[in-house]
Amino acid sequence: MAGCSIRAIWILTPHHSVAFSRTFPVVERRWRSACARDGEVATQEPLPSDLEVAAAFTDRKQREGSARGFGIRVASSTPGSDSWVDDPVTRHIITLHINREEAEEYMLWPVIVHTSGNYYILVLPLVEPKKVREYRKLYQRNNCGGSVKEHNSLSSLLLSLPCITGAFMVAHAIGDLIAGETSDPEVVATSSSSAVGGLLDTLTGSIGIGVAPRPKPTSVPILASASSAATLMGSTLVDSSRTMTKPIDKDLLRGFISGSMPYGTPVDLNQNNLAAIRTTGFGSADPPPADLRQPAWKPYLYRGRQRVLLMTQETINAALYDREDIPDSFSISGQINCRAELEGLPDVQLPLIGVKPAKVKMLSVHQSAQYSDHGEDKQAIIFSPPVGSFVLARYQVSHATNPAPVKGFYQLSLVSEDGGQFLFRLTLMEGYKSPYCMDFCTIIMPFPRRRILSVDGTPSVGTVSMTERLIEWKIVTSGRGISGKTVDATFSGTVRFHPRVVNKSLSVSLSKSVLGCTAAEDSDEERESSNNSVNVEDVLMEKLNWDLEAVDLEEPLCWQAFNYAKVSFKITGGTFSGMTIDPKSVSIYPVVKAPVEYSMQVTSGDYILWNTLARSPHAAVPKDSC
Repeated sequence: MAGCSIRAIWILTPHHSVAFSRTFPVVERRWRSACARDGEVATQEPLPSDLEVAAAFTDRKQREGSARGFGIRVASSTPGSDSWVDDPVTRHIITLHINREEAEEYMLWPVIVHTSGNYYILVLPLVEPKKVREYRKLYQRNNCGGSVKEHNSLSSLLLSLPCITGAFMVAHAIGDLIAGETSDPEVVATSSSSAVGGLLDTLTGSIGIGVAPRPKPTSVPILASASSAATLMGSTLVDSSRTMTKPIDKDLLRGFISGSMPYGTPVDLNQNNLAAIRTTGFGSADPPPADLRQPAWKPYLYRGRQRVLLMTQETINAALYDREDIPDSFSISGQINCRAELEGLPDVQLPLIGVKPAKVKMLSVHQSAQYSDHGEDKQAIIFSPPVGSFVLARYQVSHATNPAPVKGFYQLSLVSEDGGQFLFRLTLMEGYKSPYCMDFCTIIMPFPRRRILSVDGTPSVGTVSMTERLIEWKIVTSGRGISGKTVDATFSGTVRFHPRVVNKSLSVSLSKSVLGCTAAEDSDEERESSNNSVNVEDVLMEKLNWDLEAVDLEEPLCWQAFNYAKVSFKITGGTFSGMTIDPKSVSIYPVVKAPVEYSMQVTSGDYILWNTLARSPHAAVPKDSC
């Protein structure tokens, strides 16, 4: 059973009723034939009905504590449950136990679960029956855990199933379609590029497919009152479970599934390609080339003005401690977005600069491309570009040639039960010269367990606002970017909280007899009530406030309330890793006069300033061998 095939797809509402389902009889017949060959009579049960799937999903939520579950074995775990397997991946790859009145219980595995908005998307891929038998042994074992290197671990089992990756791609594609997030990757080019001039037309807004002659698609005050802060907080941090659920466009979904995965086998999950094919079809103006084989990722041949647009996007994740015993850590990931409006079926060679100095530890390319490495500074990507914008390559680097764009420290100390003093001392863009430009930079101090009453303090630069749960410091605002200079920013002040109110009636629930730890998440607005029961979320918050040990919490490596500030920024004009592209060195075969425009952008991911006066999580880094 090579490749990926899908047996069934279900989409559930927040109330756990099936809003949409689709089965694939061709794939199901393959499953039955495989079971018959292996003598698996018990696994040949027909696919469950929508009501049975909804009931099984609800039962699993009650058994696992939430829609996704713990992912690790806790006090309430029982043999046969996903958490009994003791692997965090069971939060995304789940088991459904189907109960039928006139038949024995049987299980569906592996079921991929993906959350999009308020909907749960379940995808059941086709796997070999022997893999299901191996998993059945795992959720009955006595020992906990297991490493990837073990042959009998869940991770090693999943690594042998390429259909898992395909099923995740299907689930995410359907989730994007439901949420309306089907836009192409961003390709923003700047007029400062020396390779072209004035190619900014049609780059604002959505970029059409460009197949001629078809037409192209076209501050809150610092001392804000509690009521005003609550109002703003309510508008920004609304419980997703109580928002109105957007109805599903079933006709659009059926068309997408029929075109992207005929007979249950995913072929092309690009919604824009499928929409173009469905809208315009194929006419005499699009004849296939006589001497070349037209690839599946290019259903149309482009005609019109030829050009190539490239963009490098990098994301920095950082943990800054400002402590001698804990080193700061950085991780950099990036991608190269491309839009090649070229006639015919040309090949493009894209030389990469700085691959070796950046110590690229992972690089993957689009299915239309291949990576070429011929020694020092001779790395390139050769590809036959598809229609529209696409991600040409993704990479991760372990070494940055540029310094950290935001450096400094954050300190917070509580001077009373309901008040604290804080201090920021930061340096922005030190060592960066033009054309690097920081478009914006914002610091957020979250207090998820305390309600902010007021903030007192004036920063050396920027503005401060607050909501009920966080303080926001805008150092650099959009439209007033900084380039070619270093900015030192300090901010000291005090913060006051509303008095803490502890519900004494919940103290009995803090004993270890209450589910070990029951997590309320995944927008599970429905909480089953029974006699003498308590609110699960309140129980969890009380347990956090009482600083219980890590073994009782869902995340075993985090305990107490780690305090931090999060940095958000955007930098244009360069990369953090130092890996770039020279647009003048891009080659196109057959040779055509097509200008190449290139831009670079760096954004922050989880860029964290940990409180230097408190405990903070960190991982031990092995020393380099001599």
